[in-house]
Amino acid sequence: MIKFVVDVEREAVALGGEMHADDELRLLENGSKQEFLWGGNLYPWANPPFIEYTSLINIRPASGNRSLMVENQELRERLGAILQRWIQLPW
Repeated sequence: MIKFVVDVEREAVALGGEMHADDELRLLENGSKQEFLWGGNLYPWANPPFIEYTSLINIRPASGNRSLMVENQELRERLGAILQRWIQLPW
């Protein structure tokens, strides 16, 4: 499993941190804003490979996201598309 954080405004990606907060910090230090950062996990070696849109950084009641999961389907699709542009996913 590979942890990732995506900045949906800048379409920047950080991945491979021990925790999502590590990737989040990397993006914040490089100009990202907290409200545009969403995290999840890549499982590229699973059969079949998949993306899990869960992370502690996704809990944002003020933004309408009350759980670890990115609840908005359109946002999940956008995260997947941004990841696909940055890395070649095996599916």
